Amino acid sequence: MSLTRRQFLKGSGVVGAAAVAATLPGCTGTTDTNTPGQGPRYGMVIDLRRCFGCHACSVACKAEQDVPLGYFKSWVMVSEKGRYPHARRDFVPVLCNHCDQPPCVEVCPSQATKQRKDGIVTQDDDLCIGCKYCVQACPYGVKYSDPRTKTAQKCDFCLHRVEQGILPACVNTCNARARIFGDLNDPDSAISRLIAGNPVQTLRPAMGTDPRVYYIGLDQDAYAPIQRAFSLSDQPGTQGE
Repeated sequence: MSLTRRQFLKGSGVVGAAAVAATLPGCTGTTDTNTPGQGPRYGMVIDLRRCFGCHACSVACKAEQDVPLGYFKSWVMVSEKGRYPHARRDFVPVLCNHCDQPPCVEVCPSQATKQRKDGIVTQDDDLCIGCKYCVQACPYGVKYSDPRTKTAQKCDFCLHRVEQGILPACVNTCNARARIFGDLNDPDSAISRLIAGNPVQTLRPAMGTDPRVYYIGLDQDAYAPIQRAFSLSDQPGTQGE
């Protein structure tokens, strides 16, 4: 398989960031998350059978999180498939996957990126030194460097809302009820029942990160151009990917 110069440099940057960060004392790796009976472990299911690409989730996220113009913590990627008159559009909302094995945590030299016991991966602006190791290490292209603060940013499942028992903004605003958020350790929760009753997929499973954002009805053929966009993008999370 041939690689463009940009793809090669991007791949080299991810490997280089991991190699350098592994030698720094601040890198602590991942935190063991709660197992059933210990406490909650949060995740999300996105039912693509319901999503019709209204982008309300993206707008709600930007408003709730004060995301700067041209950047996103959650957005909807669009893929076109087929030819007229048998053409269609597929919508794939993307956000931080809150992986069980998050590479962004492993490479962070200042412990600014952390994984909580409930599985939510957080970003501490006060500790972030702006090295962008985590941005390069993320295989999903969902982290970015805030041009105002020069710190790394990403979705945190609206932690400030979750801690008050309120759903994340993107889930709360979804007109189609395509986003389901909840406790994966609770077999009676809506998200657990949905996963038990439907085949689910994750993005880029070969990366071995064990994402906790699941999809129902993900068309891998439709996702292929989106996957290429991740590898070609100079700045994850920015407009125009």
